[in-house]
Amino acid sequence: MSTATRPVAVIGAGPFGLSAAAHLRARGIPVRVFGSPMVSWREHMPAGMILKSTPVASSIDAPQRGYGLLDFCADTGVRRLESDWDLIPVESFAAYGQWFAERLFPDLEQVRVVSVDRVPGGHFALKLDSGESFEARAVVVATGLSGLARLPRELAAAVPDGPSATGPVSHAAQHHDLSGFAGREVLVIGAGQSALENAVLMAEAGARVRIVARGAGAVRFGAAPDQQPRFTPNSPFGRAWSLHAFSYHATHFRRLPAPARHYLVRNVLGPLGAWWLRDRFTGRVAVTDGRRIVRARVEGGRPVLTLSGGSGRELSADHVMAATGYRMDVAALDFLGHGLRTQLSTSRGAPVLDAGYQSTVRGLYFTGLPAASSFGPVMRFVCGTEYASPRLAASVAAG
Repeated sequence: MSTATRPVAVIGAGPFGLSAAAHLRARGIPVRVFGSPMVSWREHMPAGMILKSTPVASSIDAPQRGYGLLDFCADTGVRRLESDWDLIPVESFAAYGQWFAERLFPDLEQVRVVSVDRVPGGHFALKLDSGESFEARAVVVATGLSGLARLPRELAAAVPDGPSATGPVSHAAQHHDLSGFAGREVLVIGAGQSALENAVLMAEAGARVRIVARGAGAVRFGAAPDQQPRFTPNSPFGRAWSLHAFSYHATHFRRLPAPARHYLVRNVLGPLGAWWLRDRFTGRVAVTDGRRIVRARVEGGRPVLTLSGGSGRELSADHVMAATGYRMDVAALDFLGHGLRTQLSTSRGAPVLDAGYQSTVRGLYFTGLPAASSFGPVMRFVCGTEYASPRLAASVAAG
């Protein structure tokens, strides 16, 4: 089989994988897409969640018209999601992604890629859990948040077998239905949107919830649309010169020193609750801020946290949920063969990418969260598909 007739394998069927595959196919490049469509949004986000992003920042990019969020609303009869005041339920967004996949990828393969290895000739050998093996001319990794949940080391030490939805300590990504926390005491670690929204949803379900955050005054909420600065450029994330630059000039982000890039990815649009969450949070969720976790242990099945700020400062509960985000680490992508992983140049665990989203292994591409350390915080959001996918497809076509 010639290189031209071998397909490109896209691993992952979330927004970035679907968008990249759509742009590749539009160029006439054979594509095989693997994964369960929108699985992270359907199974690893809490039921009742609302997206922090606005409708204008929530369309999956396609090379042709007719596949945006508003098109989905018009086609399915879902309430129009259009203005900055319109809130997007996670269920609606997951349904939109599935609608996108059904129309553009009726041949999507809901199987798991078990391994990817480089073979002589410069192409790739893939094995699927269906038992099939085949060769691809290029591979696009778009696995999103899968396997990248970050647990603070103090919490990890308390649960040597790892966090668990049914154990004393979990990560927010391990939960979908929060109704089981009714009547229980829960400590939520973190102060970002995930922490605050999970806390609110559990409190509304009947749990007694407390946020534990390192920074003093860490629990903050953004401004409503009518309170945004008026004389600064707009962006999918709000009005600010910096946000405009991060949204529309992500290629220049690659030229920053690595420490600056990693700092900005962590902190731009960092821990901040959505404006619409403030009223639901106030009076329902307790807060302990300005203290970090010094040690964690489990006594009688209950987690106990020792906090900084003086002896005897301890909190215990029925459960601790870490809403502490995700950290890119190529080592966590166990489907990539050992040889491939050792050939990849990385920066703090993230692949180093060129302007076309190609790694230092020719033909191996990364998009979405794995690309954030190269292209900035826009890669953490769905609107980043508009930037990433055309450039990735052009690079594959030129390769």
